[in-house]
Amino acid sequence: MPKSFRLGLLRDPNFGRLFAATAVGQLGDRILFLALPLVAIVALNADEFQVGLLTATTTAGSLLVGLPAGAWVDRMRKRSVMIATDLVRALVLLTIPMAWWAGLLTIRWLYAVALVHGVLTVFFDVAYVSFLPHLVGRDNLVEGNAKLSAVRSVTSISGPALAGPLVGWAGAPATLLAGSAGMALSGALAIGIRARERGPEPGVRPRWGRDVKEGLKFVLKHPVLRATIMGDATFNLFLIMYQTMLLVHLKREMGLGPFGTGLVLSGMGCGALLGALVATRASKRIGQGPVIWIAPLVTCPPTALMAWARPGWSLGAAAIGLAALSLGGVVRVVAQSSFQQALTPERLLGRMSATARFVSWGGIPLGGVLGGVSGSAFGAPATLWIGAAGMTASFLPNFLSPLRTMRTVPEAEDPEGAGGRAGSAASRPRPDSPRPGAVRRSGAQGASRRDA
Repeated sequence: MPKSFRLGLLRDPNFGRLFAATAVGQLGDRILFLALPLVAIVALNADEFQVGLLTATTTAGSLLVGLPAGAWVDRMRKRSVMIATDLVRALVLLTIPMAWWAGLLTIRWLYAVALVHGVLTVFFDVAYVSFLPHLVGRDNLVEGNAKLSAVRSVTSISGPALAGPLVGWAGAPATLLAGSAGMALSGALAIGIRARERGPEPGVRPRWGRDVKEGLKFVLKHPVLRATIMGDATFNLFLIMYQTMLLVHLKREMGLGPFGTGLVLSGMGCGALLGALVATRASKRIGQGPVIWIAPLVTCPPTALMAWARPGWSLGAAAIGLAALSLGGVVRVVAQSSFQQALTPERLLGRMSATARFVSWGGIPLGGVLGGVSGSAFGAPATLWIGAAGMTASFLPNFLSPLRTMRTVPEAEDPEGAGGRAGSAASRPRPDSPRPGAVRRSGAQGASRRDA
């Protein structure tokens, strides 16, 4: 296979910088995923309910600012939003080890940091999803999403594998220094992306209420978009219930230390990496629509193995079940994200992303609380069973929609016309703007370096 074919979009310098920024940012995020609950469990001796509440505060930002974030990001340069939120998140995380060393760290401090970090992550993710179609073009969305999923999968392996020994050596609070550094480096790399974006039209006053309503109406009335976010909402609710008790189960029921826990979670990353490698082929072979509902139906049931696992071979089998969950999750997300981005007019990308996140992530804080309550009432193993059953049931909204037989993505249709009656002048292309959705190249395959 020619090297140029294998590299694909990575030959474009701008996409390469986004790829590198994604790698280090996700590495920091994976370290945070393991270290933050361990700060509560090990350093502060938090109980099951407090761990669940910490998970809820981490994801509460989707409910608090999910919808306004889309209207706001649609009127901003996405690259600038990504840079700013990366750098501020790095500073926020830095306060945890500083408070620990000063003897001031409490569970309420963790709640506050988790909430602020979660709110900033909403703005980052909305901008990130909206920026990709502009950077690579709509024809390259499956490849772009697959490559970014691949690097996220690699960090899912290396993040816990790195965080586990770091927690054992330096302690969970100090390990968050690495997470903070990863996000700071991500922001610095994003500064080097030179793909030009259209800025907001000067002198146009935004109408936040109308813009939010337009995004909601577009997403919730579209049968495919509505199905994907309802499937996501079901999956995420039970996934968070599952994950909330997974670390508790591994630590207190299985007796695993930080290294063993990191090793099990790295196995999930291996599944995610394999999913990223086969996502494009699976979408072509099975169809981009059917693969969205087949993936959870096949790969979620094995997660129930963790509920009855014990140290030894059964734990290995349960770890394979977690790897299968990650594999199916990445295959589904690559196909689903490409559908969502391709079906949405450019002027609505931010609001589509924010609305989808608000609906599909809105139940995540509830999932954290339910996971904590269920763990306190029935124990961690029973909560893992409940989570596995709920994640499997998430295939139904997509199975009962047109996605059941849609093998390819149709063209985007703007409900308000090309310019968008409900869209303001800020959302219409200016005469001197480059064609949206094109990968800009200069010389031998190089992207132009015009400032955003």
